[in-house]
Amino acid sequence: MSERAAKPRPPDGTARRRPAARPDPAVTPAWPAVERLLSLADSLGGAWSARARASTTIGRERALLRLVGVDGLDRAGQPLAARVVERYLARDGRRLAGGLLLPFAVALLEYESTPQQLALDAASGAVDLGLEAELLQDPGRRAAAETLALELAADALERIDAGRTAARELRDALGDPVRPWLGATLGEPNADEGRAEARHLAAGGVDVVRVRVPAGRELAERLRAVGLEPPLWRPRTAVPVGREPAEEAPAGSQRGLAALREVLDEAAAERSAYVRLMTTAAALSAPEQAVVAAFERVDLVEADPVGEIVEGRVDPDRALADHADARRLLARAGAGVLVGAGPLVVGPDLARGLPAAAPERAGRALALQALAVALARHDGIRPERLLVGALPTWLPDERDPGAQAIAAVALRRAVFPDLGLVFDEPPLEPRAAARWPFLLAAALPWAGGAAALVLRRVEAGSLSATAWGTRAAAELAVASAAARPAGLVGPAREHADAALAAAVATLQRLADEGWPAVLGPASPPPDRLGSDAVAERTDAFDPLAVRRP
Repeated sequence: MSERAAKPRPPDGTARRRPAARPDPAVTPAWPAVERLLSLADSLGGAWSARARASTTIGRERALLRLVGVDGLDRAGQPLAARVVERYLARDGRRLAGGLLLPFAVALLEYESTPQQLALDAASGAVDLGLEAELLQDPGRRAAAETLALELAADALERIDAGRTAARELRDALGDPVRPWLGATLGEPNADEGRAEARHLAAGGVDVVRVRVPAGRELAERLRAVGLEPPLWRPRTAVPVGREPAEEAPAGSQRGLAALREVLDEAAAERSAYVRLMTTAAALSAPEQAVVAAFERVDLVEADPVGEIVEGRVDPDRALADHADARRLLARAGAGVLVGAGPLVVGPDLARGLPAAAPERAGRALALQALAVALARHDGIRPERLLVGALPTWLPDERDPGAQAIAAVALRRAVFPDLGLVFDEPPLEPRAAARWPFLLAAALPWAGGAAALVLRRVEAGSLSATAWGTRAAAELAVASAAARPAGLVGPAREHADAALAAAVATLQRLADEGWPAVLGPASPPPDRLGSDAVAERTDAFDPLAVRRP
């Protein structure tokens, strides 16, 4: 982990302030410590967001190329934008700080080429963008390159704005399903089969279809370098008659998502209710996935830089910079952002050799969730487009999960009163999996009107039963809410009080000590994924600064 990530810097005054929290007293008790938690999260989020916006990464540079028209594979079958960035940085990694878009733009002018053709030539070595970058020393050529880059970016942003308008008009015409929405994850990894499954899910009452995006090439190579085998998408070995192997594509690819968007719009028209498309991507790919989401009208994106840092072993500077740029595009596109319920923090426990108690684990997760929410707010994600996980993934394995589930939801109602809550059923072993629907039923009454989305695991042939069961739990939650005690009491209140105290202490240590407070003793930068692929920007040119009308 880099030294510059260890301590936050004071906010630069440009970030947006956190709106005042207004807990619902009918649902949550008064916790004075909530304001302290939010103040710490806001301070850290403002400082780290400002620094992240002043940085660039190879993921950001790949995303900018994709934004201006570079797409698909090179002549060797590798992702084209990635190969262009790799070639440009191969001779001198210090070039990253200056960015790639202006050298690319000046080369477009020099060769009178298109972005796609120039990218193919740069990837093959026929054009050396490092040499072309020297032309930027001429003020006239630099001005021309900046003008072209802004024009290309403006065209892309106009396309994104049009998609945002189309989505709004379609929702207005069809109407939104009643919340909480029912969501399910697409099981088919291939695009063609995914279309049929998506249509089946939407017809069966699913309101949100989640698609997992395959791990990118950068993550795959970095995981292999440390002896881990990444989960990769692979085409079927048996290709149906009449289809070329080249037509195979992952459901989570840009081509696959475009096809799914079309299918879901058709299904929405048939059922007279809008159906949302949601993506969740692996680490080190946030900027590129934001471009794809913006182009293909993805409604919800699961994106949590803090989770990547803690559970994905990503360098803090890299994760924060990746997501800061990604959220700018997502905000422009009007996409919603989902922040998980908080990662499982075990670094301090490993350092001292003792496991943490349940309230400590819950408090650490809440603290880092509050930090992730603060970062998203400072990066321009508005409250109505920001959702938060309600239940930590490990909760069904706890000794007293019912009281802890109620406490988790009540705490999040108090900490995030203006945000929607998401209940995401995690992959579990059979005994814990049997508990989850009952935990959902117990916790939903405490969510009140904040319950936004329930993501269920749908097995083959069980869609109807899962949909009916989830709808029934949501309906009964209304009656249960009217009959519950006036406030949180008993073991749930005790757990919530201890978890909130632990959350405040966690953020205070994070402010004092930096990331070692949650990751454990500081490790050298090579131990964190992507630590060598982030740099403070030395060029103030910003192609994303085009204002939305």
